[in-house]
Amino acid sequence: MWALNWKLDDILMPFPGVEPIDVTKEMQRQHYTPRHMFELADRFFYSLNLTRVPASFWRRSVMRQPDARRVICHPSSWDFCDGADFRINHCTNVTQKDLVTIHHEMSHVQYFMQYKNQPYIFRAAANPGIHEAVGHAVALSVESPRHLWRLGLLDDYRTTYAVEINDLMRRALDQVVFLPYAYLVDLWRWKVLEGSLPEKDWNCGWWDLRYEIQGMKPPEVRSEEDFDAASKYHIPANIAYSRHFVSFVMQFQLHKALCMKAGQYVPGDPSRPLHKCDIYSSTQAGNALGEMMRLGSSRPWPEVIETVLGERKMNGSALREYFRPLELWLAEENQKHKEFVGWRPDGEYCVYEKPKKSESSLRCELNTE
Repeated sequence: MWALNWKLDDILMPFPGVEPIDVTKEMQRQHYTPRHMFELADRFFYSLNLTRVPASFWRRSVMRQPDARRVICHPSSWDFCDGADFRINHCTNVTQKDLVTIHHEMSHVQYFMQYKNQPYIFRAAANPGIHEAVGHAVALSVESPRHLWRLGLLDDYRTTYAVEINDLMRRALDQVVFLPYAYLVDLWRWKVLEGSLPEKDWNCGWWDLRYEIQGMKPPEVRSEEDFDAASKYHIPANIAYSRHFVSFVMQFQLHKALCMKAGQYVPGDPSRPLHKCDIYSSTQAGNALGEMMRLGSSRPWPEVIETVLGERKMNGSALREYFRPLELWLAEENQKHKEFVGWRPDGEYCVYEKPKKSESSLRCELNTE
């Protein structure tokens, strides 16, 4: 609906017909259970020299849909702010996707446990995007063929070039294409709040940003009679969206820094590329991550990320490094086929002037009253 990620595997895969890595059937063959999947996530963090979840976590978390009642199952992590009670609500299916999601949610719990000794006001990430960035960075390791092989779910961690490029394309369609949208939501909101985008132009101003930044246009011409920005929950609910932009960029910075500490990524070494790294069992990576998390929000966020990254700013170079094999493949293919990179204007997509209401529409409005 918003084109924030593109489920277009059927037409955009570089090597059509090549099966993706999906260990769901193997998990089911090995009789995985939701509890076992959570235990694997707990073990992941313990291997990094971080903290095991308390016994109460296993008693109080919801890991599957209860038999006696229906509950809201959107994955979520909870800190009950007493320094001891941490829980996850996630009605688990035995799939690779849920295995990765569980590790992501357990990252939040690990964060809660690391900063639990901070004064209450500092028990949060230094900025809202860092909490999510840690979960995303952990997921990059968990979903790697090397880690799935460690779990006994793959026979070999080595993959073919076609599988590798397809996997990077699939991930890019989910994460890279999300960045323009994540950026423009709060850009539009800022223009509204500062007054540079007047109310009479709110909808067409929204579509101008969608077109200029994201390269998207609506399936039919829109006007100021519509209010398409409000279709995204975060707009009417007044919830900041820039945290998602921050987290998607910063996850690759964290992944790169942790992989270098783990010795699993060496810049310039083709045998240890960033996209194949798994930080499992690296106490060096875990110690650095734990040091950052224990600070909570007690320091400005540039100081907090510096403890792991060695730099104080967000930087997109790690993202490009992660996707470098795909970028090289795309550059070669575009040159070979002489493809135009970008998008060209191709007609009107929003009418700035509000159309005048016809007499019939006015009668309809009067009748409904």
